[in-house]
Amino acid sequence: MHIAFYAPLKSPNHPVPSGDRQMAQLLVAALNEAGHSVEIASQLRSFTATPDPVERKKVAASAKQEIVRLMDQWRQGTKPDLWFCYHPYYKAPDLIGPALAAALSIPYVTAEASYSKRRDDTGWAGLQSLVVDAARQAAVNICFTQRDEIGLSSAIPEARVARLQPFIDVSAFRTEPSSRNPYRLVTIAMMRPGDKLESYKMLAEALALIEDRSWKLSVIGDGPTRNEVMALFSTFGAGRIEWLGERKAADVVHLLYLGGTYVWPGTGEAYGIAYMEAQAAGLPVVAQATAGVPEVVRNGVTGTLTEAGNAKTFAGAIGQMLDNQEQREVMGTAARRFILQERSLDIASKRLDQILREHGANDGR
Repeated sequence: MHIAFYAPLKSPNHPVPSGDRQMAQLLVAALNEAGHSVEIASQLRSFTATPDPVERKKVAASAKQEIVRLMDQWRQGTKPDLWFCYHPYYKAPDLIGPALAAALSIPYVTAEASYSKRRDDTGWAGLQSLVVDAARQAAVNICFTQRDEIGLSSAIPEARVARLQPFIDVSAFRTEPSSRNPYRLVTIAMMRPGDKLESYKMLAEALALIEDRSWKLSVIGDGPTRNEVMALFSTFGAGRIEWLGERKAADVVHLLYLGGTYVWPGTGEAYGIAYMEAQAAGLPVVAQATAGVPEVVRNGVTGTLTEAGNAKTFAGAIGQMLDNQEQREVMGTAARRFILQERSLDIASKRLDQILREHGANDGR
């Protein structure tokens, strides 16, 4: 199929790295691997931080221009067989695809669409209704987590849903790690307000409880709250925290291979691509049992998931990883096997193609 791909929150070509951009890129790669031809239909970012009507009118006007542009483009050439929208939600609904799909009589598909009823009371009800309408229209709504599937199905019982497990491209992780530092803790996360900053706060609090242990934390990431994040760890002695900043993908793989345990609380994480990358590198994980994290970390098998909001328990789990070589190695081996054998791009590509076939999204309707 010729697939028109659109990510209203962040295009696969967006210059700022994030998990959302990375998953958009992975979905494009999975569709290509399945034999489809993928066109990034639009670069328009429909995101606004608030439901401010002035800002939303600007986005809506730009979306109308995109609809006209694409209709003109496809009238002169070949229209796509399917519109694929990644991650429409209340702050970034798809304002282009539903109208185009209806006008062109082609299937409309979403992946990681989400709906939160509580947002209706905070000014987002009108935009959420657009997400609901799109989910109803969709030939299938692809959910990455059970949490999202339950939420979408509960809010929109008539919506057609299917599951695709979160995945990564494991090609860079095929080589076996040669050496590790068991006392090297690694975390990868953007530095921005909200859940990310809350996770950094919890991590700093937890590490302060085990400051007497031998460990060094390597932090990969950057962002607008960098100074605030660094201040959280300023009480630790020299050499305890290694600030590595934003790194290229190949560098990240190398740095993970040198680590002993991956540590990140994961407050509000949809699932967390970095957890999968760390496990592919053979690192056991310490995280909270919250949001979508249990979808990508198997508690007691590939890592330890602790009670949400409990820094003391989180610190204890890190300490146990530092102290127990056998547990660390067994979990690290299981983690690597889990991602390479069950969460690879190749497996996801086959499953994604199967979903499109099963839900009639490849018949040119």
